[in-house]
Amino acid sequence: MKLTVLGCSGSVPGPDSAASSYLVTAEGFNLILDLGSGALGSLQRHLAVPEIGAIGLSHLHPDHCMDLCGLYVSAKYAPGAPIPRIPVYGPPGTAYRMALAYDLPLDPGMEEELEFHSWHDVQQIGPFTVRTAPMVHPVPAYAIRIEHGNKSLVYTGDTGPNDALIELARGADLLLSEAALPDNDPHNPTDLHLTPADAGEHAKKAGVKRLVITHVPPWYDRETQAENARRTYSGPVEIATPDAVFDL
Repeated sequence: MKLTVLGCSGSVPGPDSAASSYLVTAEGFNLILDLGSGALGSLQRHLAVPEIGAIGLSHLHPDHCMDLCGLYVSAKYAPGAPIPRIPVYGPPGTAYRMALAYDLPLDPGMEEELEFHSWHDVQQIGPFTVRTAPMVHPVPAYAIRIEHGNKSLVYTGDTGPNDALIELARGADLLLSEAALPDNDPHNPTDLHLTPADAGEHAKKAGVKRLVITHVPPWYDRETQAENARRTYSGPVEIATPDAVFDL
């Protein structure tokens, strides 16, 4: 199983990265986790749109899903279209929200190009067993665990601190964790995002083997966020950067 970073900027696209998007591959199957603002362009450096096996959306904030609009256009109008419908997994109501985003009639919306499914606690997507758990965020949001053979990775999506994330990440080979807030800032909002200390603490409690820090907004420094995570987690801490590849 391989994880490739397509976009890692938090909350908005940054000067050197699209917003959140990650490619997970195994057995020739391509699973995209989130497709945030600007990520469709980055994705095409690695594969063509018809090569997408499925997409999983952690939640429906624009920095995690808005490039589904561009994907819809590509699937509908690019040479070779129409292509087989691309499965999209997400929170309930994803099809409705994306139709509104592109100002489409609700019937059919994007459903002639994309095949929408709501998340379940566990489902099979291509060669992957995918488990999800609701997180703490202002909109319905999910952390996602991908298992293949004896390897596993967990993606936090966006969330405030919570025990469900620890349970979902238990023993994972890699935890891809947001760290969107600075440590020790009394103005940090609650139930919105993790600090680096939170990310490290969750990784420690879950007993994960590696921690990769992502979703750092462009107004903060990735290296600083990763360094601060090392204060609460003694295992390897790495940084998600555009086109970075992590082998599991």
